Amino acid sequence: MCGVAGFFSAPKLESNASESLKRMIAVLTHRGPDGCGYHIDEKNRLAMGHGRLSIIDLETGDQPFFRKEPELVITVNGEFYDYKRIRTDLTCEGERFVTKSDSEIALHLYKRHGLDFVNHLRGEFGFALFDEANDRLILVRDRFGIKPMFYHVANDMLYYGSEVKAILEHPNVPRRLNPQAVLHQLMHTMVPGTSAFDGIHAVRPGHMVIIQRHGDSLDITERRYWDMDFPMKEEHEDHLTAEEYVEQVRDKLIESVSLRLEADVPVGCYLSGGIDSCSMLGIASSVQQSPVKAYTISFDNDSYDEAHIAEEMARRVHADQEVLNLTAGDLYGQNYLTTVWHAERTFYNTLGVAKWCMSRRVRESGYKTVVTGEGADELFGGYPALKRDMLLHGHADGDSEEAESHRRLMDETNKLFKGAILAEEQVSHPAFDNLCGFTPSWIQPWMQTLELARPLLHDDVRAELNDYDPIQAIAESMDASQIRGRHPLDIAQYTWIKTMLECQILNWGGDRVDMANSMESRPAFLDHNVAEVARSIPPHMRINGNTEKWILREAMKHVLPEVLYKREKFAFMAPPGHTDPDKQRALKELLDNHMNDDEIRKVGLFDPKRLRTFMDEYENDSDPVSLVRKDALVNHLLCLHVLHQQYIQKTVQPVAAVA
Repeated sequence: MCGVAGFFSAPKLESNASESLKRMIAVLTHRGPDGCGYHIDEKNRLAMGHGRLSIIDLETGDQPFFRKEPELVITVNGEFYDYKRIRTDLTCEGERFVTKSDSEIALHLYKRHGLDFVNHLRGEFGFALFDEANDRLILVRDRFGIKPMFYHVANDMLYYGSEVKAILEHPNVPRRLNPQAVLHQLMHTMVPGTSAFDGIHAVRPGHMVIIQRHGDSLDITERRYWDMDFPMKEEHEDHLTAEEYVEQVRDKLIESVSLRLEADVPVGCYLSGGIDSCSMLGIASSVQQSPVKAYTISFDNDSYDEAHIAEEMARRVHADQEVLNLTAGDLYGQNYLTTVWHAERTFYNTLGVAKWCMSRRVRESGYKTVVTGEGADELFGGYPALKRDMLLHGHADGDSEEAESHRRLMDETNKLFKGAILAEEQVSHPAFDNLCGFTPSWIQPWMQTLELARPLLHDDVRAELNDYDPIQAIAESMDASQIRGRHPLDIAQYTWIKTMLECQILNWGGDRVDMANSMESRPAFLDHNVAEVARSIPPHMRINGNTEKWILREAMKHVLPEVLYKREKFAFMAPPGHTDPDKQRALKELLDNHMNDDEIRKVGLFDPKRLRTFMDEYENDSDPVSLVRKDALVNHLLCLHVLHQQYIQKTVQPVAAVA
């Protein structure tokens, strides 16, 4: 796992190219503290840099990697799994390798398969490959967007990097928050392929961006190589029995976890009180000979704390568990600012800060790598919003007494999260209704947040946005051919995967806060082989009555403690800022420092008077649902001001993470 950055030009490289590349890589030191590699090619007007975190091939794995005849250069952030088998197959076919790194296989696969080489790669990755013979640079991102990759194009020059901050280090790249993106940050949901910054795009998951040079110009095209691609509704028949689906899921998960335990350094596990991470630990504990090191977050609020269930799981498999107890002092203050800088976007809950604290502790304890449980809810139908859509739209008898009973029970057991991850009432938008046949439940609470947020914008920003509709923009970003004719549960899962999985779960809930502390996370559920089995499972087996992730539960039945096997999905969140006096004080201190009247005017995104009125209403609110929603929006507002101060004004700097 590493950081990559560079640029590719149609005109001649500038004289300061080497200095610019070094600055771009230097700001990614947290991603690659174990060494740097640079490639400046004036003839091909190319600069490629790499900061290394040594996980596999500690001796000879420094990058960039080169291959002669044809001339290829690559810098990789990520891991390619099953690389030993692939390397052996290629060697038997005449290829010769100069390292033991997993990354080198991509060069040889590209030589043999051209652009189709990505179909032979398994894992999480974001990389750049230069092909001299075809005079093109290729940026590739893994199928789910586990690893980040961004780019900016101006004056026939392309700049790229694992994180936005690397691109912004180049003197030719302007620094500005995008007004449309500001609106999306406030409602938490990004348009795929965008960032918070003007002119800086994200390579979309499952895509490659091909930058073809033609003389003095660059031609840039996107190519999709993979999608979740749920079957058509009429194809969702019970081709297999439940037992056969259970066996397939179990086999693929064992294979996926086993591959992710492959490393030249020790590999641990993140462990919460949920089915997902407990399944990962249970499998890893059987695969691995020695006790697995497990890391658990504990919150100082019983309503949000799952540590007691995690501890039961750790005892069950004899894991070496470490529990990190977090309070307001850990979740706010400097840790909060540092998390914003690494995430490069806003967050609605300090869970991202908690995970930053956890990755720091993992690194301090001598570990660089953990297996995680992200992705199970996306693949197997775990989130309350997905269950709500299944109960509302997924059954012919959706208005039956039994379905209504399930909905009431789900609403009661998830009442803690209403206002953030669940809407308290059904709302809709014509763009999603036209696309999906309904408005997915996962976006409804953020539509309600948008209603609170938009009036707070400064009049100049509102004028610049004009009639821009962020909900419509999100809907229009979807591939309708992947939605039409699908089952409602498939639609709900697909639209979530295309948005929230990337911009939340895998950002401030994953790579960005883990790599902030030079620590690699490996989400084994998001192996595309696991996903391709999961998407074939009939919806009524993913959510069986009132039981979400039913097939996964059955596959892991003998791995999990009984209490967890029977437990309903419970969202993993940190206690919001309004839940106790210590958090209220810690949040207020951040607001006083970074969102006071002077800073509001300097940043210029919001009307000071309207924003102050909103904050007064928040402080005096007592309605639990309203407070959850306003607490989420306050985090977004604060994060936007901090982002502006860190990246645009450059007046606030994070404390360096563990090296």
